[in-house]
Amino acid sequence: MNWLDAKDLAAIYGTPKPTALRKVARHLTDDYRAFLDAARFCVLTTVGPEGTDASPRGDDGPVVRVLDDSHLAMPDWRGNDRIDSLANIVRDPRVSLMFMIRGSQTVIRVNGTARLTDDAELCQSFAKEVHVPRCVIVVQMDEIYFQCSRAVMRAGLWTGADDSAGLPTAGQILAGMTDGEVGGPTYDAEWPERAVRSMW
Repeated sequence: MNWLDAKDLAAIYGTPKPTALRKVARHLTDDYRAFLDAARFCVLTTVGPEGTDASPRGDDGPVVRVLDDSHLAMPDWRGNDRIDSLANIVRDPRVSLMFMIRGSQTVIRVNGTARLTDDAELCQSFAKEVHVPRCVIVVQMDEIYFQCSRAVMRAGLWTGADDSAGLPTAGQILAGMTDGEVGGPTYDAEWPERAVRSMW
């Protein structure tokens, strides 16, 4: 196996085309804001002493709120309470966000730093009926740019058949990991109702 270094990469890939560099903005433009306002899903990536983490984030409206031309706010809705991303942020603020909009081949990327707040007014501003996020992730953007659409096109992400047929269920995965101690058909049968009750 031949492991590549920075010099090897430069020889293989050369210099990026001007369009690859000029699409990068240091603050939010009207065009990029239109994508963020439409995005209900993104992947939040963080880094910490134990390594990296990528966490899917979703909402029934915009997954982030634009605070100004360089700051975004993301409520931390209910998950599995592992708090991998949050624990990383308090130790190393570097974050990346990858936004995907159903039907669009354009992927938006944000790199920057983040902090966490439990400010009561900000948390309450995200309330869904009686549900309020326990904290909010505030991202200071260093750069925002769009990603080449070839990956989405190659994957046929928004077209074609349902690829999930025949895959193991969450209950099957848990049962396999715990020698049947937890999970199984009961877990899968109860999950839809539990998900509705614990969505926010």
